[in-house]
Amino acid sequence: MTENEILETFREHSALLEGHFILSSGLHSDRYIQCALVLQHPRVAEQLCSQLAAKLRDLHPAVVAAPALGGVIVSHEVARALGVRALFTERQDGVMTLRRGFSLVPGEPTLVVEDVITTGGSTRETMTAVEQAGGRVVGVGALIDRSGGKADLGLPKAALVTLEVRNYDPADCPLCKSGIPAVKPGSRAKK
Repeated sequence: MTENEILETFREHSALLEGHFILSSGLHSDRYIQCALVLQHPRVAEQLCSQLAAKLRDLHPAVVAAPALGGVIVSHEVARALGVRALFTERQDGVMTLRRGFSLVPGEPTLVVEDVITTGGSTRETMTAVEQAGGRVVGVGALIDRSGGKADLGLPKAALVTLEVRNYDPADCPLCKSGIPAVKPGSRAKK
């Protein structure tokens, strides 16, 4: 699928929204990508994640990890396409960590994937959790990179779609100044 076909798939599933949104990073934006609305369809999830896996196959991961909740399906489907195992990290006392008995062999090559990268914060936290568990992060992938490719994670990175989406600090948000009500559709509350 081309980037335009992927974006059309997101539009068809009402997963590419326009308005005034508060992102999980705390930034504001006029566009929001809700991957869960696309990933709820197993065949579409398989198709998208297989395409992402193909872009990252040469990194030879032995495991695929993702931050919960948004990355769980992506991790599972990318891992399935690569024939490796999948796991996910969760916040415990505000820190991203491996739980539920997940573990890594020391030095195990691990691919970290996401549904959407905005600033790379959750991805970095997952990378840290993987490294603290003994794994070796070999690359990063996302269905959508809404940083315009600017989120530098210091490793090989691939995305199915790279978008240049404006993000605003809440103190300088023109949407707030215009009086447009903000919606927080994401899964992670920011305090």
